[in-house]
Amino acid sequence: MSAIVLNEKMEKASELALPESFSGINPHNLYLYVKSAQAAQRANTAVTKGRSDVRGGGKKPWAQKGGGRARAGSRRSPIFVGGGKAFGSQNNRNYDLKVNKKQKRLALEFALNEHAQNGTLFIVDSIAVESGKTKDAAAMFKALGQRDTLFVKELLDEKTYLAFENLQATYVIESNELNAYLAANYRSIVIEKAVWENLVSEAK
Repeated sequence: MSAIVLNEKMEKASELALPESFSGINPHNLYLYVKSAQAAQRANTAVTKGRSDVRGGGKKPWAQKGGGRARAGSRRSPIFVGGGKAFGSQNNRNYDLKVNKKQKRLALEFALNEHAQNGTLFIVDSIAVESGKTKDAAAMFKALGQRDTLFVKELLDEKTYLAFENLQATYVIESNELNAYLAANYRSIVIEKAVWENLVSEAK
């Protein structure tokens, strides 16, 4: 598999082969990482009241014996209307899923290899919009001809950030923010050459 190297006009100039370690990776690594990332995004705000949280219920509804009915100790029991919820949602649940460091690395390499197979992995010398204008960032994105794109810079400057901030279907990040979830979430990726070289060196 090869990544497409672009020139300053975002046109194809050459191709760059991916390391052999990027191929043959089990896709389950990507599944685990995406599952973990989505779990971490859960708001965890759903809360219900149990029988101990509902107001009232201090008096026994009826006598223990002699009424012909099942015994009951409180109107706040889950079987009564207005009672507490049995096994309801609580906001103290921990949804975090552990993913090993090696699995995170394999997940990212698998996602990048998938983009290379689809012809949607691009490498450029620099991603920069010196004017800070959205129209210039839009021109860069339009030249790619992709539906949506993740741009990965080594260091994100303020003007480039402002240029892409209001541009739909694009997202610009620094190299330390790159992960398998973002890589899999966008249909194409543009990576600065310096960032790509670091990724390749770490893979060896």
